[in-house]
Amino acid sequence: MTVAVRSFAKINIGLEIGPRRADGFHALRTVYQTVALPDRLRVEVARGTGIEIHSNDPRVPLDEANTCWRLAELAMKALKARRRVKIQIEKGLPVQGGLGGASSNAVATLLAIERAVGKRLPAEERLRLAAEVGSDLPLFLIGGTVLGVGRGEEVYPLEDLPALDCVIVTPDIGISTPQAFAELDNFREKTGKLTVRASSDKLGGSSHALSAWLSGSSTGVPAKSSGDRAEALLLDLVHAGIENDFESVVFPQHPELRLVKRALEREGAGYASLSGSGSAVYGLFRSREQARKAAKRLKAEGISAVATRTLTRREYWKRMFE
Repeated sequence: MTVAVRSFAKINIGLEIGPRRADGFHALRTVYQTVALPDRLRVEVARGTGIEIHSNDPRVPLDEANTCWRLAELAMKALKARRRVKIQIEKGLPVQGGLGGASSNAVATLLAIERAVGKRLPAEERLRLAAEVGSDLPLFLIGGTVLGVGRGEEVYPLEDLPALDCVIVTPDIGISTPQAFAELDNFREKTGKLTVRASSDKLGGSSHALSAWLSGSSTGVPAKSSGDRAEALLLDLVHAGIENDFESVVFPQHPELRLVKRALEREGAGYASLSGSGSAVYGLFRSREQARKAAKRLKAEGISAVATRTLTRREYWKRMFE
């Protein structure tokens, strides 16, 4: 049986990175948000054994290094299914772009396998297997607006933000997340900035701003519509200084990305940020028309930009299977 599935991207609204832990990982705090930019997968489960991967993008690994391979292997074992799995990945998302493409692909593969086999793993087992493969896989088992803590794998569904219009710029640059972490550690050692924001008052401010916004009381005035709430969120993100800590090391190494962020702000983004460790940079806009005009102007300047929207949890699951 063959199952077609969409594999949606994510952005990070704020990313606070703590010191390296004893296990080698860093303590993180972030708000993940799924967006309506997908890869497309076709997963076939048939007679035989083994795993086979194909992709239209030569940068996608076709062996055990692929997160789809690793999660498919774990899933088939957990489902007690001995069959051959063939995965066709049609990439629309960048590789090493900070949009969670590889992680989303893996979770989409897991869900497609369950549908093809006719069995479903318990939610706790799904999350455990996903976290075993990678830190930002579990968020894609929730979708919508998600709080990520621990090393990012400990996830909690938040009250969904309404659909927000955004522009995502995907420069032709691949950034290694492990390398970005190492460079951030070195930067903090050299500058003496060992007390990071994750343990400072800034964290409390960020959490308060998002919590207040989610409860509809961010400006002290009840929001009358989703548009009002979106406007309040953009103001609060800026006023609270919610940032992505990777920008401190990624932007100096890739100054063109800082210019992209400034270009988004110049085009009217109420809030702009690097996503994950990059290289994708996004801007949140107050209307669909504003986002579309901004993307059009950026593309005219030779910048790879696309206008899209964030996905609520309900929309995420509704649009996953074709």
